[in-house]
Amino acid sequence: QALFNLLIPDHAADAFCPPRLSEPGLWDLLVERLLGGLSRWDAEHFLFIAERGYLYEHNCAFFPLYPLSVRAVAEGALWPLQRLLRLRSRLLLSAVLLNSLFSVLAAAALYKLGCVVLQCRRVAFLAAVLFSVSPANVFMAAAYSESMFAFLAFSAMWQLEKGQSWLSGLLFSLASGVRANGLINAGFFLYSRGKCFALQLQGGSGLVRKRPPLWKQLLSLASSAVLACAGIFLPFALFQYYAYVRFCGPGTGQEQAVPEPLLQLALDKGYHLAATNGVKPPWCSQRFPVVYSYIQDAYWNVGLLRYFELRQIPNFLLALPVTLLGSWAAWTYVTANPRHCLTLGLERRKSDEEGKPRAGFCCPAAFVYVVHAMVLLAFGFFCMHVQVLTRFLGSSSPILYWFSAHLLHEYEPLLRSEGTDNQMAAPRSEKSFLGRPPGSCGKGTPANPVVRLLLNCTLMSPLSKGVLGFFLSYWLLGLVLHCNFLPWT
Repeated sequence: QALFNLLIPDHAADAFCPPRLSEPGLWDLLVERLLGGLSRWDAEHFLFIAERGYLYEHNCAFFPLYPLSVRAVAEGALWPLQRLLRLRSRLLLSAVLLNSLFSVLAAAALYKLGCVVLQCRRVAFLAAVLFSVSPANVFMAAAYSESMFAFLAFSAMWQLEKGQSWLSGLLFSLASGVRANGLINAGFFLYSRGKCFALQLQGGSGLVRKRPPLWKQLLSLASSAVLACAGIFLPFALFQYYAYVRFCGPGTGQEQAVPEPLLQLALDKGYHLAATNGVKPPWCSQRFPVVYSYIQDAYWNVGLLRYFELRQIPNFLLALPVTLLGSWAAWTYVTANPRHCLTLGLERRKSDEEGKPRAGFCCPAAFVYVVHAMVLLAFGFFCMHVQVLTRFLGSSSPILYWFSAHLLHEYEPLLRSEGTDNQMAAPRSEKSFLGRPPGSCGKGTPANPVVRLLLNCTLMSPLSKGVLGFFLSYWLLGLVLHCNFLPWT
Protein backbone atom coordinates (compact mmCIF):
# COMPACT_ATOMS: atom_id res chain seq x y z
CA GLN A 1 0.00 0.00 0.00
CA ALA A 2 2.93 2.34 0.63
CA LEU A 3 4.19 1.70 -2.90
CA PHE A 4 0.81 2.21 -4.54
CA ASN A 5 0.19 5.29 -2.43
CA LEU A 6 3.52 6.71 -3.61
CA LEU A 7 3.04 5.94 -7.29
CA ILE A 8 -0.64 6.85 -7.68
CA PRO A 9 -1.96 10.32 -6.78
CA ASP A 10 -4.87 10.41 -4.35
CA HIS A 11 -8.30 10.93 -5.84
CA ALA A 12 -10.15 14.05 -4.67
CA ALA A 13 -13.00 12.13 -3.07
CA ASP A 14 -15.96 13.66 -1.27
CA ALA A 15 -15.16 11.83 1.95
CA PHE A 16 -14.87 12.78 5.59
CA CYS A 17 -11.49 14.49 5.94
CA PRO A 18 -11.11 16.61 9.09
CA PRO A 19 -8.37 19.24 9.16
CA ARG A 20 -5.11 18.56 10.97
CA LEU A 21 -4.86 20.99 13.87
CA SER A 22 -1.11 20.77 14.43
CA GLU A 23 1.90 20.84 12.16
CA PRO A 24 3.33 17.36 11.57
CA GLY A 25 6.92 16.66 12.46
CA LEU A 26 9.48 14.70 10.49
CA TRP A 27 8.50 11.38 12.05
CA ASP A 28 4.81 12.15 11.53
CA LEU A 29 5.45 12.68 7.84
CA LEU A 30 7.32 9.37 7.68
CA VAL A 31 4.42 7.49 9.32
CA GLU A 32 1.97 9.17 6.94
CA ARG A 33 4.11 8.25 3.94
CA LEU A 34 4.40 4.61 5.01
CA LEU A 35 0.90 4.01 6.42
CA GLY A 36 -1.23 6.86 5.08
CA GLY A 37 -2.97 4.58 2.57
CA LEU A 38 -4.55 2.73 5.49
CA SER A 39 -6.32 5.84 6.78
CA ARG A 40 -8.71 6.40 3.86
CA TRP A 41 -12.51 6.59 3.68
CA ASP A 42 -14.16 5.28 6.89
CA ALA A 43 -10.77 4.92 8.57
CA GLU A 44 -10.82 8.71 8.96
CA HIS A 45 -13.94 8.35 11.09
CA PHE A 46 -12.39 5.76 13.38
CA LEU A 47 -9.17 7.73 13.83
CA PHE A 48 -11.11 10.96 14.41
CA ILE A 49 -13.32 9.28 17.03
CA ALA A 50 -10.27 7.82 18.73
CA GLU A 51 -8.72 11.29 18.87
CA ARG A 52 -11.69 13.57 19.65
CA GLY A 53 -14.64 11.38 20.53
CA TYR A 54 -18.09 11.56 18.94
CA LEU A 55 -17.99 15.20 17.98
CA TYR A 56 -20.21 15.01 14.90
CA GLU A 57 -23.57 13.28 14.72
CA HIS A 58 -22.69 11.03 11.78
CA ASN A 59 -19.66 9.67 13.66
CA CYS A 60 -22.19 7.64 15.67
CA ALA A 61 -22.54 5.23 12.76
CA PHE A 62 -19.21 3.79 13.91
CA PHE A 63 -19.33 1.81 17.12
CA PRO A 64 -16.99 2.62 20.01
CA LEU A 65 -15.08 -0.54 20.97
CA TYR A 66 -12.59 -0.38 18.10
CA PRO A 67 -11.67 3.34 18.41
CA LEU A 68 -11.44 2.93 22.19
CA SER A 69 -8.99 0.06 21.69
CA VAL A 70 -6.95 2.11 19.22
CA ARG A 71 -6.77 5.01 21.66
CA ALA A 72 -5.81 2.69 24.54
CA VAL A 73 -2.87 1.24 22.60
CA ALA A 74 -1.76 4.69 21.41
CA GLU A 75 -1.80 6.04 24.96
CA GLY A 76 -0.45 2.87 26.52
CA ALA A 77 1.93 0.72 24.50
CA LEU A 78 2.94 3.61 22.21
CA TRP A 79 3.23 6.18 25.01
CA PRO A 80 7.08 6.22 24.77
CA LEU A 81 6.72 7.59 21.22
CA GLN A 82 4.79 10.69 22.24
CA ARG A 83 7.92 12.86 21.99
CA LEU A 84 8.43 11.77 18.39
CA LEU A 85 4.87 11.38 17.11
CA ARG A 86 1.74 13.45 17.60
CA LEU A 87 -1.42 11.67 18.70
CA ARG A 88 -2.83 11.26 15.18
CA SER A 89 0.29 9.38 14.02
CA ARG A 90 0.31 7.17 17.09
CA LEU A 91 -3.37 6.34 16.51
CA LEU A 92 -2.67 5.32 12.92
CA LEU A 93 0.28 3.18 14.01
CA SER A 94 -1.84 1.69 16.78
CA ALA A 95 -4.64 0.80 14.35
CA VAL A 96 -2.25 -0.94 11.95
CA LEU A 97 -0.62 -2.94 14.75
CA LEU A 98 -3.96 -3.93 16.26
CA ASN A 99 -5.39 -5.01 12.92
CA SER A 100 -2.32 -7.09 12.15
CA LEU A 101 -2.80 -8.89 15.45
CA PHE A 102 -6.56 -9.30 15.08
CA SER A 103 -6.20 -10.64 11.53
CA VAL A 104 -3.83 -13.38 12.67
CA LEU A 105 -6.06 -14.24 15.64
CA ALA A 106 -9.14 -14.28 13.41
CA ALA A 107 -7.45 -16.73 11.02
CA ALA A 108 -6.53 -18.98 13.96
CA ALA A 109 -10.09 -18.80 15.35
CA LEU A 110 -11.51 -19.61 11.91
CA TYR A 111 -9.25 -22.67 11.72
CA LYS A 112 -10.33 -23.89 15.17
CA LEU A 113 -13.98 -23.27 14.31
CA GLY A 114 -13.61 -25.16 11.04
CA CYS A 115 -12.03 -28.15 12.78
CA VAL A 116 -14.99 -28.40 15.17
CA VAL A 117 -17.80 -27.77 12.67
CA LEU A 118 -16.47 -29.34 9.47
CA GLN A 119 -14.62 -32.22 11.15
CA CYS A 120 -11.99 -31.90 8.42
CA ARG A 121 -8.68 -30.28 9.32
CA ARG A 122 -7.55 -29.95 5.71
CA VAL A 123 -10.57 -27.92 4.66
CA ALA A 124 -10.40 -25.89 7.89
CA PHE A 125 -6.73 -25.08 7.31
CA LEU A 126 -7.29 -24.21 3.65
CA ALA A 127 -10.13 -21.88 4.67
CA ALA A 128 -7.88 -20.13 7.21
CA VAL A 129 -5.19 -19.63 4.57
CA LEU A 130 -7.79 -18.22 2.18
CA PHE A 131 -8.83 -15.80 4.94
CA SER A 132 -5.24 -14.55 4.95
CA VAL A 133 -5.67 -13.48 1.31
CA SER A 134 -9.27 -12.43 1.76
CA PRO A 135 -10.83 -10.29 -0.99
CA ALA A 136 -11.64 -7.89 1.86
CA ASN A 137 -8.01 -7.88 2.98
CA VAL A 138 -7.42 -4.13 2.66
CA PHE A 139 -10.17 -3.52 5.23
CA MET A 140 -8.55 -6.04 7.56
CA ALA A 141 -5.32 -4.02 7.39
CA ALA A 142 -6.65 -0.45 7.27
CA ALA A 143 -7.98 1.43 10.30
CA TYR A 144 -11.35 -0.32 10.02
CA SER A 145 -13.11 -2.51 12.58
CA GLU A 146 -13.43 -5.56 10.29
CA SER A 147 -10.46 -7.55 11.65
CA MET A 148 -11.47 -7.00 15.28
CA PHE A 149 -15.03 -8.03 14.51
CA ALA A 150 -13.90 -11.14 12.61
CA PHE A 151 -11.73 -12.22 15.53
CA LEU A 152 -14.50 -11.74 18.10
CA ALA A 153 -17.23 -13.32 15.95
CA PHE A 154 -15.22 -16.38 14.89
CA SER A 155 -13.94 -16.88 18.44
CA ALA A 156 -17.48 -16.65 19.84
CA MET A 157 -18.75 -19.19 17.30
CA TRP A 158 -15.90 -21.53 18.21
CA GLN A 159 -16.56 -21.26 21.93
CA LEU A 160 -20.28 -21.88 21.39
CA GLU A 161 -19.49 -25.02 19.42
CA LYS A 162 -17.31 -26.18 22.33
CA GLY A 163 -20.19 -25.63 24.76
CA GLN A 164 -18.63 -22.57 26.44
CA SER A 165 -21.86 -20.57 26.47
CA TRP A 166 -20.81 -17.81 28.88
CA LEU A 167 -17.51 -17.09 27.15
CA SER A 168 -19.23 -17.23 23.78
CA GLY A 169 -21.89 -14.78 24.98
CA LEU A 170 -19.22 -12.37 26.22
CA LEU A 171 -17.40 -12.47 22.88
CA PHE A 172 -20.64 -12.02 20.92
CA SER A 173 -21.50 -9.08 23.18
CA LEU A 174 -18.12 -7.47 22.52
CA ALA A 175 -18.61 -8.03 18.79
CA SER A 176 -21.90 -6.10 18.88
CA GLY A 177 -19.92 -3.22 20.39
CA VAL A 178 -17.72 -3.24 17.28
CA ARG A 179 -20.24 -3.49 14.45
CA ALA A 180 -24.04 -3.29 14.29
CA ASN A 181 -24.39 -6.58 12.39
CA GLY A 182 -23.11 -8.28 15.53
CA LEU A 183 -26.73 -8.21 16.70
CA ILE A 184 -27.56 -10.92 14.15
CA ASN A 185 -25.23 -13.26 16.00
CA ALA A 186 -27.94 -13.65 18.63
CA GLY A 187 -29.40 -16.15 16.17
CA PHE A 188 -26.58 -18.59 16.94
CA PHE A 189 -27.56 -18.66 20.61
CA LEU A 190 -31.27 -18.98 19.86
CA TYR A 191 -30.67 -21.80 17.39
CA SER A 192 -28.33 -23.62 19.77
CA ARG A 193 -30.87 -23.50 22.60
CA GLY A 194 -33.78 -24.41 20.33
CA LYS A 195 -31.90 -27.35 18.82
CA CYS A 196 -30.98 -28.76 22.23
CA PHE A 197 -34.61 -28.47 23.33
CA ALA A 198 -35.95 -30.12 20.16
CA LEU A 199 -33.49 -33.00 20.42
CA GLN A 200 -34.41 -33.53 24.07
CA LEU A 201 -38.07 -33.81 23.15
CA GLN A 202 -37.17 -36.48 20.59
CA GLY A 203 -35.12 -38.50 23.11
CA GLY A 204 -35.80 -42.16 23.74
CA SER A 205 -38.50 -43.35 26.15
CA GLY A 206 -35.87 -44.48 28.64
CA LEU A 207 -34.85 -40.86 29.17
CA VAL A 208 -38.32 -39.51 29.93
CA ARG A 209 -38.07 -40.05 33.67
CA LYS A 210 -34.73 -38.27 33.87
CA ARG A 211 -36.00 -35.11 32.19
CA PRO A 212 -37.69 -32.30 34.15
CA PRO A 213 -41.30 -31.37 33.34
CA LEU A 214 -41.99 -29.69 30.02
CA TRP A 215 -42.90 -26.36 31.61
CA LYS A 216 -39.56 -26.24 33.39
CA GLN A 217 -37.75 -26.97 30.15
CA LEU A 218 -39.67 -24.20 28.38
CA LEU A 219 -38.94 -21.76 31.21
CA SER A 220 -35.25 -22.62 31.14
CA LEU A 221 -35.17 -22.24 27.35
CA ALA A 222 -36.94 -18.86 27.44
CA SER A 223 -34.81 -17.47 30.28
CA SER A 224 -31.51 -18.51 28.71
CA ALA A 225 -32.58 -17.10 25.34
CA VAL A 226 -33.63 -13.78 26.89
CA LEU A 227 -30.39 -13.48 28.87
CA ALA A 228 -28.25 -14.31 25.83
CA CYS A 229 -30.03 -11.82 23.59
CA ALA A 230 -29.96 -9.14 26.28
CA GLY A 231 -26.22 -9.54 26.67
CA ILE A 232 -25.65 -9.28 22.92
CA PHE A 233 -27.97 -6.28 22.51
CA LEU A 234 -26.66 -4.44 25.59
CA PRO A 235 -23.65 -2.69 23.94
CA PHE A 236 -25.86 -1.46 21.09
CA ALA A 237 -28.48 -0.13 23.51
CA LEU A 238 -25.91 1.59 25.71
CA PHE A 239 -24.32 3.29 22.72
CA GLN A 240 -27.69 4.55 21.47
CA TYR A 241 -28.38 5.92 24.96
CA TYR A 242 -24.98 7.65 24.99
CA ALA A 243 -25.73 9.25 21.61
CA TYR A 244 -29.14 10.40 22.85
CA VAL A 245 -27.66 12.04 25.94
CA ARG A 246 -24.90 13.67 23.93
CA PHE A 247 -26.92 15.01 21.00
CA CYS A 248 -30.43 15.32 22.45
CA GLY A 249 -29.68 16.43 25.98
CA PRO A 250 -29.45 20.03 27.18
CA GLY A 251 -26.45 22.10 26.07
CA THR A 252 -23.33 21.97 28.19
CA GLY A 253 -21.33 24.71 26.59
CA GLN A 254 -19.31 22.26 24.54
CA GLU A 255 -19.22 24.60 21.58
CA GLN A 256 -16.48 26.55 23.32
CA ALA A 257 -14.29 23.44 23.54
CA VAL A 258 -14.52 22.63 19.81
CA PRO A 259 -11.60 24.09 17.82
CA GLU A 260 -12.54 26.68 15.23
CA PRO A 261 -11.43 24.59 12.18
CA LEU A 262 -13.71 21.75 13.26
CA LEU A 263 -16.62 24.15 13.79
CA GLN A 264 -16.01 25.54 10.32
CA LEU A 265 -15.95 22.04 8.85
CA ALA A 266 -19.36 21.41 10.41
CA LEU A 267 -20.71 24.59 8.82
CA ASP A 268 -19.22 23.85 5.41
CA LYS A 269 -20.36 20.22 5.26
CA GLY A 270 -23.59 20.45 7.23
CA TYR A 271 -22.36 18.19 10.02
CA HIS A 272 -24.41 18.30 13.23
CA LEU A 273 -22.60 18.91 16.48
CA ALA A 274 -23.94 18.10 19.93
CA ALA A 275 -27.10 20.08 20.69
CA THR A 276 -25.56 23.10 22.36
CA ASN A 277 -27.80 25.77 20.85
CA GLY A 278 -31.17 24.27 21.73
CA VAL A 279 -31.73 22.75 18.25
CA LYS A 280 -32.08 18.99 18.48
CA PRO A 281 -31.76 16.53 15.56
CA PRO A 282 -35.07 15.16 14.26
CA TRP A 283 -34.37 11.63 15.50
CA CYS A 284 -34.42 12.85 19.10
CA SER A 285 -38.22 13.24 18.96
CA GLN A 286 -38.87 9.74 17.60
CA ARG A 287 -40.65 7.23 19.80
CA PHE A 288 -37.52 5.06 19.73
CA PRO A 289 -34.63 7.47 19.18
CA VAL A 290 -32.05 5.26 17.47
CA VAL A 291 -29.28 7.38 15.99
CA TYR A 292 -27.75 4.51 14.00
CA SER A 293 -30.76 3.92 11.75
CA TYR A 294 -31.26 7.68 11.34
CA ILE A 295 -27.68 8.21 10.17
CA GLN A 296 -27.88 5.32 7.70
CA ASP A 297 -31.06 6.83 6.29
CA ALA A 298 -30.24 10.54 6.31
CA TYR A 299 -26.52 10.58 5.53
CA TRP A 300 -26.02 7.52 3.32
CA ASN A 301 -29.52 6.81 1.96
CA VAL A 302 -29.43 3.22 3.15
CA GLY A 303 -32.76 1.41 2.89
CA LEU A 304 -34.74 -1.28 1.14
CA LEU A 305 -34.11 -1.21 -2.66
CA ARG A 306 -32.79 2.38 -2.51
CA TYR A 307 -29.59 1.35 -4.25
CA PHE A 308 -31.38 -0.20 -7.22
CA GLU A 309 -30.52 2.52 -9.74
CA LEU A 310 -28.97 2.33 -13.19
CA ARG A 311 -25.99 4.42 -12.13
CA GLN A 312 -25.18 1.85 -9.45
CA ILE A 313 -24.62 -0.96 -11.96
CA PRO A 314 -20.78 -0.77 -11.53
CA ASN A 315 -21.20 -1.30 -7.78
CA PHE A 316 -23.47 -4.29 -8.37
CA LEU A 317 -20.78 -5.72 -10.65
CA LEU A 318 -18.23 -5.27 -7.86
CA ALA A 319 -20.47 -7.29 -5.57
CA LEU A 320 -21.29 -9.93 -8.19
CA PRO A 321 -18.47 -12.42 -7.37
CA VAL A 322 -19.25 -12.65 -3.66
CA THR A 323 -23.00 -12.74 -4.40
CA LEU A 324 -22.58 -15.64 -6.80
CA LEU A 325 -20.20 -17.46 -4.48
CA GLY A 326 -22.53 -17.08 -1.51
CA SER A 327 -25.60 -18.16 -3.50
CA TRP A 328 -23.71 -21.14 -4.90
CA ALA A 329 -22.69 -22.14 -1.38
CA ALA A 330 -26.31 -22.08 -0.22
CA TRP A 331 -27.51 -24.05 -3.23
CA THR A 332 -24.79 -26.66 -2.78
CA TYR A 333 -25.65 -27.13 0.88
CA VAL A 334 -29.42 -27.29 0.36
CA THR A 335 -29.19 -29.82 -2.49
CA ALA A 336 -26.82 -31.98 -0.41
CA ASN A 337 -29.04 -31.83 2.71
CA PRO A 338 -32.66 -31.24 1.60
CA ARG A 339 -34.31 -33.02 4.53
CA HIS A 340 -31.95 -31.47 7.06
CA CYS A 341 -32.76 -28.00 5.71
CA LEU A 342 -36.52 -28.60 5.61
CA THR A 343 -36.49 -29.67 9.25
CA LEU A 344 -34.14 -26.78 10.16
CA GLY A 345 -31.68 -29.33 11.52
CA LEU A 346 -33.98 -30.01 14.48
CA GLU A 347 -34.70 -33.64 13.65
CA ARG A 348 -32.74 -36.29 15.52
CA ARG A 349 -30.76 -38.49 13.16
CA LYS A 350 -31.67 -42.15 12.92
CA SER A 351 -29.67 -44.57 14.99
CA ASP A 352 -28.12 -46.23 11.94
CA GLU A 353 -26.75 -42.85 10.84
CA GLU A 354 -25.36 -41.76 14.22
CA GLY A 355 -21.94 -43.24 13.63
CA LYS A 356 -21.51 -41.86 10.13
CA PRO A 357 -21.60 -38.05 10.25
CA ARG A 358 -20.69 -36.31 7.04
CA ALA A 359 -17.48 -34.26 7.15
CA GLY A 360 -16.64 -31.15 5.17
CA PHE A 361 -18.71 -28.19 4.02
CA CYS A 362 -21.96 -30.16 3.62
CA CYS A 363 -21.91 -31.53 7.16
CA PRO A 364 -25.10 -31.04 9.24
CA ALA A 365 -23.35 -28.73 11.73
CA ALA A 366 -22.77 -26.09 9.03
CA PHE A 367 -26.50 -25.45 8.58
CA VAL A 368 -26.79 -22.48 10.94
CA TYR A 369 -23.71 -20.84 9.37
CA VAL A 370 -25.20 -21.15 5.90
CA VAL A 371 -28.45 -19.54 7.12
CA HIS A 372 -26.46 -16.76 8.81
CA ALA A 373 -24.52 -16.07 5.61
CA MET A 374 -27.69 -15.98 3.52
CA VAL A 375 -29.34 -13.52 5.91
CA LEU A 376 -26.31 -11.24 5.64
CA LEU A 377 -26.18 -11.64 1.86
CA ALA A 378 -29.88 -10.88 1.35
CA PHE A 379 -29.83 -7.92 3.72
CA GLY A 380 -26.68 -6.49 2.17
CA PHE A 381 -27.90 -6.96 -1.40
CA PHE A 382 -31.33 -5.38 -0.94
CA CYS A 383 -30.84 -2.88 1.89
CA MET A 384 -27.21 -1.68 1.88
CA HIS A 385 -24.71 -0.12 -0.47
CA VAL A 386 -24.20 -3.33 -2.37
CA GLN A 387 -20.46 -2.91 -3.00
CA VAL A 388 -19.72 -3.42 0.71
CA LEU A 389 -20.97 -7.01 0.49
CA THR A 390 -17.45 -8.35 0.01
CA ARG A 391 -16.12 -7.02 3.31
CA PHE A 392 -19.51 -7.43 5.00
CA LEU A 393 -19.49 -11.20 4.43
CA GLY A 394 -15.71 -11.55 4.55
CA SER A 395 -15.51 -10.26 8.12
CA SER A 396 -18.72 -11.80 9.47
CA SER A 397 -19.26 -15.26 8.04
CA PRO A 398 -16.96 -18.29 7.70
CA ILE A 399 -19.03 -19.59 4.79
CA LEU A 400 -17.16 -17.54 2.16
CA TYR A 401 -13.92 -19.27 3.15
CA TRP A 402 -15.35 -22.70 3.94
CA PHE A 403 -17.10 -23.01 0.60
CA SER A 404 -14.10 -21.74 -1.36
CA ALA A 405 -11.90 -24.24 0.50
CA HIS A 406 -14.49 -26.94 -0.21
CA LEU A 407 -14.33 -26.24 -3.95
CA LEU A 408 -10.53 -26.36 -3.99
CA HIS A 409 -10.36 -29.46 -1.80
CA GLU A 410 -12.99 -31.41 -3.74
CA TYR A 411 -12.27 -30.44 -7.35
CA GLU A 412 -8.61 -29.45 -7.58
CA PRO A 413 -6.41 -32.45 -8.52
CA LEU A 414 -3.27 -30.72 -7.25
CA LEU A 415 -4.65 -30.82 -3.71
CA ARG A 416 -5.47 -34.53 -3.91
CA SER A 417 -1.86 -35.57 -4.43
CA GLU A 418 -0.49 -35.38 -0.89
CA GLY A 419 1.58 -38.42 -0.15
CA THR A 420 1.63 -37.69 3.58
CA ASP A 421 -0.10 -35.27 5.87
CA ASN A 422 2.78 -32.81 6.01
CA GLN A 423 4.35 -33.29 2.62
CA MET A 424 3.32 -30.85 -0.08
CA ALA A 425 5.84 -31.66 -2.81
CA ALA A 426 4.88 -31.00 -6.41
CA PRO A 427 3.10 -33.97 -8.06
CA ARG A 428 5.18 -36.13 -10.36
CA SER A 429 2.45 -37.72 -12.43
CA GLU A 430 -1.24 -37.60 -13.21
CA LYS A 431 -1.68 -40.71 -11.08
CA SER A 432 -0.39 -38.89 -8.01
CA PHE A 433 -2.93 -36.11 -8.67
CA LEU A 434 -5.72 -38.53 -7.96
CA GLY A 435 -4.01 -40.43 -5.15
CA ARG A 436 -6.64 -39.46 -2.55
CA PRO A 437 -10.40 -39.74 -2.92
CA PRO A 438 -12.16 -36.38 -3.34
CA GLY A 439 -13.96 -36.46 -0.01
CA SER A 440 -11.08 -37.59 2.17
CA CYS A 441 -10.10 -35.55 5.19
CA GLY A 442 -6.67 -36.41 6.55
CA LYS A 443 -5.73 -35.77 10.15
CA GLY A 444 -2.71 -33.63 9.34
CA THR A 445 -2.60 -30.11 7.96
CA PRO A 446 -0.61 -29.25 4.82
CA ALA A 447 2.22 -26.73 4.75
CA ASN A 448 0.41 -24.17 2.60
CA PRO A 449 -1.96 -25.37 -0.13
CA VAL A 450 -2.55 -21.90 -1.61
CA VAL A 451 1.18 -21.35 -2.16
CA ARG A 452 1.38 -24.76 -3.74
CA LEU A 453 -1.42 -23.93 -6.15
CA LEU A 454 0.15 -20.60 -7.08
CA LEU A 455 3.50 -22.26 -7.78
CA ASN A 456 1.68 -24.62 -10.14
CA CYS A 457 -0.82 -22.11 -11.51
CA THR A 458 -0.58 -23.41 -15.08
CA LEU A 459 -1.74 -26.84 -13.91
CA MET A 460 -4.71 -25.60 -11.90
CA SER A 461 -8.26 -26.39 -12.96
CA PRO A 462 -10.41 -23.51 -14.31
CA LEU A 463 -12.53 -23.62 -11.15
CA SER A 464 -9.50 -23.14 -8.92
CA LYS A 465 -8.25 -20.32 -11.12
CA GLY A 466 -11.63 -18.62 -10.77
CA VAL A 467 -11.72 -18.93 -6.97
CA LEU A 468 -8.13 -17.85 -6.39
CA GLY A 469 -8.43 -15.23 -9.12
CA PHE A 470 -11.32 -13.63 -7.23
CA PHE A 471 -9.46 -13.66 -3.91
CA LEU A 472 -6.14 -12.37 -5.23
CA SER A 473 -7.50 -9.82 -7.71
CA TYR A 474 -9.68 -8.19 -5.06
CA TRP A 475 -6.79 -8.42 -2.59
CA LEU A 476 -4.59 -6.47 -5.02
CA LEU A 477 -7.20 -4.07 -6.42
CA GLY A 478 -8.26 -3.19 -2.90
CA LEU A 479 -4.75 -2.01 -2.09
CA VAL A 480 -4.45 -0.05 -5.33
CA LEU A 481 -7.82 1.70 -5.23
CA HIS A 482 -8.78 2.04 -1.57
CA CYS A 483 -5.41 3.44 -0.50
CA ASN A 484 -5.74 6.28 -3.01
CA PHE A 485 -9.29 7.37 -2.17
CA LEU A 486 -10.65 5.62 -5.27
CA PRO A 487 -14.05 3.86 -5.07
CA TRP A 488 -13.88 0.27 -3.87
CA THR A 489 -15.89 -2.16 -1.79
